[in-house]
Amino acid sequence: MADRPIVLKVLLRQRHLQGHRAFCKEYDKLAKQLDAELVGSWPSKAQFYRWLSRDLRGLPYADHCRVLEAMFPGWTAEQLFQEHTGGIEFVPEPPTATTAPAPKSSATSERGMADVTAVFPSRPAFTHELPPHKLFDNAERISMVGLSLNLLCQSYPDKSLLDLLETGTVVECLFLDPNGQHIREREREEGHPEGVLSTLTALNIQTLHRLHGKLSPEAQPNLRIRTYDEVVRFNITVIDDATCVVQPYLPDARGVESPTIVAEKQTGTPGLFETFTQVFESLWTRGEEITA
Repeated sequence: MADRPIVLKVLLRQRHLQGHRAFCKEYDKLAKQLDAELVGSWPSKAQFYRWLSRDLRGLPYADHCRVLEAMFPGWTAEQLFQEHTGGIEFVPEPPTATTAPAPKSSATSERGMADVTAVFPSRPAFTHELPPHKLFDNAERISMVGLSLNLLCQSYPDKSLLDLLETGTVVECLFLDPNGQHIREREREEGHPEGVLSTLTALNIQTLHRLHGKLSPEAQPNLRIRTYDEVVRFNITVIDDATCVVQPYLPDARGVESPTIVAEKQTGTPGLFETFTQVFESLWTRGEEITA
């Protein structure tokens, strides 16, 4: 029973729209007819696949629901996110008005969590649900700040990163300075011998420098590396100005043990996405550029 798809997934598959890019094109087509301001407001890739895997606490935001209902006339948003009980090749028809369930109150939808779409108790729990390839594959811009940035430098294949950079993806990496004061303070706070975190960070920077040397001259500017020497408070990853992943650095705990928050940008809705993207921009501006 748990493996049964939702109605939306079946309908998208029947129309060959189950891929994120194809879905976004269709989404924009319908959004333009409803409200020009909704064009480009489609869900991020991570959010889209959470929809299809039924990983939602309620319904998507109201604007998403409007577009989905326009995409599939006769279906309510709630019906689209219900379990499909027929065969996978059977195209379901919208239920009649008399059998349609009552819509949920907006208080039970995602809006109750502002723009936060997921919370995980630790980084391993997060990467189990959203591994790096789901986050980064097909991204057009990746912006990161933290300590060693292992999510990209240690957990994402070099070839995949090179392919992204060669096809135009911009990658901005802001490392805690491996030769600075604050990385030594963090080593003491986590109880590491001196040099453990600074060595790992320097290794990750060298890894990116090595990849930079493999890039074509046209693609080399797409990889941007900076360092900063300030108190490390958050690990922030922003993808395509749409998805923001945030981890706080807790006292006496390694980064992998910290809770992880996922926020999705919402038009006209202030929330954590805007807060933490502004934090990244502020730190990036103060960072010191380093070249290979």
